[in-house]
Amino acid sequence: MTLSNSDLRDVDRDLLEYLLEGRVTPVYARERMNDEGRREVTSTYLGQRLQRLEEHDHVRNLYETGLYELIDDPREREGD
Repeated sequence: MTLSNSDLRDVDRDLLEYLLEGRVTPVYARERMNDEGRREVTSTYLGQRLQRLEEHDHVRNLYETGLYELIDDPREREGD
């Protein structure tokens, strides 16, 4: 089951923005969020958020390496 826009947290939306630009790791996302002053979060937490997106078929963990790419953007769901 895929997620809808209303199921997302702000941090998920930030991750999706980065994923639109290309592949990301939790560490990359953490450093970028810190640099941009968006939020201070751990790479562990970001890894959990990416895993949730993966569970719902929105991202793919390439070769189980922690490098994620976007498959389907849940923000584009109709009715949200």
